Amino acid sequence: MPNSSPEETPDRADARRPDTPAPVVRVPTGLVILVGPPASGKTSFVRALIARGQIDPEAVVSSDEIRAEPPAAPAADAQTDPDAADARIFGERDRRIAARLATGRGAIAESTNVTPQARARLIAIARRFGAPVTALRFAPDLADLLRQHAERGRPDLTAEDVRAYAAVMAREAGADRLRAEGADAVHDVPGRRQAVTPAEAAARFSFLPHPS
Repeated sequence: MPNSSPEETPDRADARRPDTPAPVVRVPTGLVILVGPPASGKTSFVRALIARGQIDPEAVVSSDEIRAEPPAAPAADAQTDPDAADARIFGERDRRIAARLATGRGAIAESTNVTPQARARLIAIARRFGAPVTALRFAPDLADLLRQHAERGRPDLTAEDVRAYAAVMAREAGADRLRAEGADAVHDVPGRRQAVTPAEAAARFSFLPHPS
């Protein structure tokens, strides 16, 4: 997806000479909001962080994982009403994030978060606990995004769904927009377009532990 300003050019560090290592981005303990359409590489990036021992697996709060969990007390309306199911899933996500931030631990919100409304809900939680907010953007080329979607073989999302998410991302999740909404820092996570693997992308970030 084309970007409209130099600030929004994905991973400007990749324009450096090939032999010049990209600087490591230091992410403070607080709320990290992943922003990107489905199949943009968010889950692969998080898994690489965990595999490298850079983050606590319990810090990742994934709406997809909560959706896959059996509810403690299934509600009759959640069986047939998608909106009721989403309310339960994101309510539980918010509860888990708040529980971590309340004790000074960091949390990573792993969902698409491409709309301002989704991000405002998360930023409000962080502000309740005085936690810094870091937004990590995943914005691959549309061709790469669709290729990654096809490779995942996820039956609950169509290519048109992914295109729609990407359009919202391009329109409403630029770096300047995220800062204006309250993100303290915004960073682009490189991927296939920059010939960077998830493990290589993870190595470019350092997640700082909470001081004891």
